[in-house]
Amino acid sequence: MELKNLKISFLGDSITQGVGTTAPENSFHQIIKREYGLSEAYNCGISGTRIAKQKEPYAHPFDMYFSLRIEIMPKDADAIVVFGGTNDFGHGDSTMGDIDSTDIYTFYGAVNILITKLQKEFPNAKLIFMTPIRRISENEPNHDGKILVDYVDAIIDVCKKYDVPVIDLFRSGIIDPYDTSVVPDGLHPSDKGNKIMADYIAKKLLEL
Repeated sequence: MELKNLKISFLGDSITQGVGTTAPENSFHQIIKREYGLSEAYNCGISGTRIAKQKEPYAHPFDMYFSLRIEIMPKDADAIVVFGGTNDFGHGDSTMGDIDSTDIYTFYGAVNILITKLQKEFPNAKLIFMTPIRRISENEPNHDGKILVDYVDAIIDVCKKYDVPVIDLFRSGIIDPYDTSVVPDGLHPSDKGNKIMADYIAKKLLEL
């Protein structure tokens, strides 16, 4: 996929929003825009948000689950990159569900709904998903007894069903959550971590 002059929307959570960086221009998508010639890199990240809908409400904007934000995303995007799942694992209250679910309160169901809605609202845009990066708590079972790789695999499974390409950041090995120069808090990448992500994501986008 040629990146030069493309408009890409990056739909995500705090990592996409830029938490962990010293300035907005150091977010991975802005680095891609600057270094690979994007026309626009729309930041559609909201900290704390999840792909699945929360059963017990948090507070706005944390309850702005991904599908809910489709209608406010820029309409002129040539591609949409979806990057979520770590908050569903970390502090969401959804259950995993099954691969054919259409229940927004399950993770599988929410990914199914998100893909079908994005494809309907942006029929001409290339859709790409990315799996969560590694985090220090990734092997601690959550409320549903799941670990982070279960959410990674769910994203891959659903995307395969719809023939949506996936950039598997989790298994890429690019982010070591125990390297404090890359991930100071064990979750949110620093400027250095965002540069590592930007180079890898751009490489994978170019290969599509």
